[in-house]
Amino acid sequence: MAVLVDANTRLMVQGIGTEGANHMRRSIAYGTNVVAAIHPRRGGEQQDGIPIFTTVDEAVRTTGANVTIIFVPAPFAADAILEAAAAGLPLIVCITEGIPVLDMVKVKAALQGSKSVLIGPNCPGVITPGTKTRIGIMPGDIFLPGRVGVVSRSGTLVYEVVAQLTAEGIGQSTCIGVGGDPIIGTRQVEAIRMLNEDPDTDAIVMVGEIGGSAEQEAAAYIKEHVKKPVVAFIAGATAPAGRRMGHAGAIISGEDGKAENKKAALRAAGAIVSDSPAEIGSTMKKALQDRGLLK
Repeated sequence: MAVLVDANTRLMVQGIGTEGANHMRRSIAYGTNVVAAIHPRRGGEQQDGIPIFTTVDEAVRTTGANVTIIFVPAPFAADAILEAAAAGLPLIVCITEGIPVLDMVKVKAALQGSKSVLIGPNCPGVITPGTKTRIGIMPGDIFLPGRVGVVSRSGTLVYEVVAQLTAEGIGQSTCIGVGGDPIIGTRQVEAIRMLNEDPDTDAIVMVGEIGGSAEQEAAAYIKEHVKKPVVAFIAGATAPAGRRMGHAGAIISGEDGKAENKKAALRAAGAIVSDSPAEIGSTMKKALQDRGLLK
C-alpha cells in the first residue's frame, strides 16, 4: 500500500512548457506512467510520445488520467486547479509558486466537499519510491523504497532528509511536500494522518517551518493518534520576527509562529525534535532501533 500515488497512477501534466516537459521526462525515466499533457494551443500534438490535449476533461475521458501535476504560470494556475477538480481528478499536485493569495482563497472554498485532494501549491510534489511513481520535481535517484514516510513544508529539506535516510539505509514509503504558501490544499496534519493510517509506514519525519500554526495542529494529532515514532525538525529558528524567510508562509506573526513554540508542542506530543537538519537521519535511525524496527 502507498499514500496518494502508487503503481496505478496515470499522470497528466498541465502546462507542458519547458519546465513541465523537463519534469515529465524525468518522471517517465523514473518509471511513472504518464498518459497525457495539456496545452491550450497544442491539442493533437505529442510531447516525447505523450499526447497533448487542449482541455483536462478531454484528456481524462480519453486516457483515464487519475492524477495531474500543474506547471501552469501563477496568474492562471488557480483556474488550472479548478479545471482539474471539475474533471473529477482525485489527486491534484500544484508545483507553481507565487499564486495570488486571493486566488487560493477561492480555490480552497471551491474544493470544500470536493473529491479532489490538492497537494501544494509551491510544493515539490509526491513520490512513492517502491512503485517508481514520481509526481513533482524531486530528484528520484536519492530515494530508497522502505517504510519511513516524510512530510515537509520545504522542498529542499525533503531532499536533505531523504538523502540522509538513504545514506543510513533507511528507505521511504511515501514523501509528501505539502508546500510553503500561506494557503495550501493538504496540510501537514492531513498528510501525517495518511501516513499514520498506512500499514506500510512504520515511522514519520515531519519538517516544519516558522510561521502559522500548522505544526501545532500536527502536534495535537500526533499526541492523540500517532503511536509510530515521529522525528521533527523546524526550519527558521534564527529568523527575526516579522520578516519573511523563503516561503510566503514562513513569517513569524504571532507566538504560534515561533520555532521554539512549535518545538515545544511537538515534544509535548511525544515527537523527537532534532535541533539540527544534519541530524535528522541519524535521529530517525536511533528511533527505529529503539523500537526494534531497525537492526
